[in-house]
Amino acid sequence: MNTILDDDFFHRDALEVAPELIGKILVRTLADGTVLRERITEVEVYRGEEDKACHASKGRTKRTELLYGESGVIYVYLCYGIHWLMNVITGEKEQPQGILIRCGENHSGPAKLTKFLRIDGSFNGEKIVGNDRIHIEDDGCRPKIKTDSRVGIDYAGEYWKNIKWRYIAENTEKS
Repeated sequence: MNTILDDDFFHRDALEVAPELIGKILVRTLADGTVLRERITEVEVYRGEEDKACHASKGRTKRTELLYGESGVIYVYLCYGIHWLMNVITGEKEQPQGILIRCGENHSGPAKLTKFLRIDGSFNGEKIVGNDRIHIEDDGCRPKIKTDSRVGIDYAGEYWKNIKWRYIAENTEKS
């Protein structure tokens, strides 16, 4: 039987939570009762104001306020004005950090994943725990994991661009 992840799971540092998200199942229930499921195969960590790739690197703004709040909250934003990307906030309040859900078993890339799951800006600020529309389950899958540099953040400078904060299930070739 699958276990639904609880608040305690997300109330830890992003660098602890991220590798443990690999292999978990993102479950989306549509308004008509249809259930969409996707195994998470890749995530990226964004952690702290010092992380030049993290939205919080520019400080506290209306957009980044969620990053400073409760763990287990969904942070969805529009990328390039066309793609919704989904993150989950982790850690302690006032310590901005989150994890971008980058790929699923059948959907490579964060925009393809949110499009399949029909995730949009309406999810921004919702708790992922106790949510009728979306949650994450653990069915015991524990794939081997490799780390790599995060994707698409050249603007953050060499150190932050090359830090190995992307976690990937080894049995996938998705990027």
